Amino acid sequence: MSSTETSTSYSVPPVERAITLLRFIGDGNRARNLSNVSRDLKINRTTLIRLIHTLLDQRMIEEIGEDSGYRLGAGLVALGAQAIQGRDIVRVCQPILQDLCKTTGMSAHLGVLDGSDIIYLSRETPNSHLVSNVREGSRLLAHASSIGRSILAELRDDKIREIYAGEEIAQSTNKTPTTIEAIISQAKSDQKLGAAWSQGNFESGIGSCAAAIFDHTGLPVGGLNVSGPESRFSEIDDDEGDLLRKILIDAAGTASAEMGFVA
Repeated sequence: MSSTETSTSYSVPPVERAITLLRFIGDGNRARNLSNVSRDLKINRTTLIRLIHTLLDQRMIEEIGEDSGYRLGAGLVALGAQAIQGRDIVRVCQPILQDLCKTTGMSAHLGVLDGSDIIYLSRETPNSHLVSNVREGSRLLAHASSIGRSILAELRDDKIREIYAGEEIAQSTNKTPTTIEAIISQAKSDQKLGAAWSQGNFESGIGSCAAAIFDHTGLPVGGLNVSGPESRFSEIDDDEGDLLRKILIDAAGTASAEMGFVA
């Protein structure tokens, strides 16, 4: 028996109908006219009424007002919050880092923004002497490192100005921007590209590519990258460069989905 057949044989129709109704209401449909809802969702009207009363009793939905329909309830919000709290970013990203390392043959890292710095939380390295020296707990300049740049690219201009207000903007190499406006310009370029691409921007001879991770609220909460010899990152627009960017963007998308992000 295939996994699809197993899933179908073990599904519970009343639960499926309840989930269908919750998603329908969650999409902004207030379900005022139960006859229309019954037709649209292909749920018997009597069954629909029972589902609504059950979901009301469990606080999964709530009435907006008299004859105004329904919206998702506090009980469902609390349940969702509990699910999100159980999604630790390191635990979520570790198998993704392993896949990145295996697929690219390069070191893969996870980092988060802390002020104007990036703190590296986890990494995976290939069985090679050409591996990254960045360790868990390392702190790097956000505007110089690819992970930092990938996160800054998803922030508003005023937020970037707030981060760097009153700070002395340090350089890692002569490619590192040295003003707030230059950092914002770099962020806009990275956002347009969909990833942060580094050709020795942080360290001479080392290249990297990074993409941001989003949480359930749509905010960037971290970033993933791979890094290796600068020669691997020499051409951003060739087939290898396009493939590498796609791999990073897809990996970050998987991590974001695991963190509850819905595009």
